[in-house]
Amino acid sequence: MRSLIAGTGSYAPAKILTNADIEKLVDTSDQWIVERTGIRQRHVAAPEEATSDLALAAARRALESAKLDPADVEMIVVGTVTPDYQFPSVAAVVQGKLGNKKAFAFDLTAACAGSLYALSIADRFVSTGAVKNALVIGADALTRITDWTDRNTCILFGDGAGAMVLRPTDEPGRGVLTTRLHTDGSLVSILLMPGGGSRDPLSQKVLDERSHFVKMNGREVFKVAVRALVESCREVLAAEGLTPADVKHVIAHQANKRILDATLERLEIPASRCWMNLEKYGNTSAASVPMTLDEANRAGWFQPGDPILMMAIGGGMAWGASIVRW
Repeated sequence: MRSLIAGTGSYAPAKILTNADIEKLVDTSDQWIVERTGIRQRHVAAPEEATSDLALAAARRALESAKLDPADVEMIVVGTVTPDYQFPSVAAVVQGKLGNKKAFAFDLTAACAGSLYALSIADRFVSTGAVKNALVIGADALTRITDWTDRNTCILFGDGAGAMVLRPTDEPGRGVLTTRLHTDGSLVSILLMPGGGSRDPLSQKVLDERSHFVKMNGREVFKVAVRALVESCREVLAAEGLTPADVKHVIAHQANKRILDATLERLEIPASRCWMNLEKYGNTSAASVPMTLDEANRAGWFQPGDPILMMAIGGGMAWGASIVRW
């Protein structure tokens, strides 16, 4: 038995922040941003919107897509680095707002790879028969932890949420096939939010140093990302006896167009097979993969049995890849 992605949903806040808007905040330009990232705009959560609100909207759309009553969900797992609260989890908040009493619910933190990690965990529960269905969500409000005076990072991030419903299937040649996850904790320093946790609790010092915002060494992240994504993609392809030529579609974390282009080039997969939407949304962290999957799904991109290569990498560094047959 395997788990099948039976429904998808996504949500992006109404407010749009364009590159022209960012030109007014820091010393940059639309041309500079587009050439280096491929991003033209990003969505920003309204003041009254928290991560759970984004997650809830995406979840409801995925449940509707899967024709599953919210009350019947048995497991909810959310990948996020911007929870509403230190505790309880975003997943618990979503469960309550769905009116669900059945599901066990929890969050996990793997930064931009969060939804792929969440998918892997839910897949184990569904494919082994431990639960009949699972709701997997990636949701982040990264603009809440963005330093709008840092021209190297504030151009990158946007807010959003994506969701997937998993169900068991016995259909041959369909479902989540192979997933491989990796972490390299020696690289913590190249992408992190250093302040506000137990190591350096929120204080006037943290606020003055602006260490409660995302800090990134973009050059190092780029080098690690391309190498790690290529290796993990080859790993899952080999596990399934597939070659890059067999891949029908690519659903990748939308971090930076140059990372995606370099990864696809090394894998020798045509860019036309990779759904790209980062010019509209920017880097939405854990939301990116399920938002991209939902957009491609609703555009009619997939046919049953299509081999899909999914990949993501984020702070940790944490990354992984998965082969899914639609």
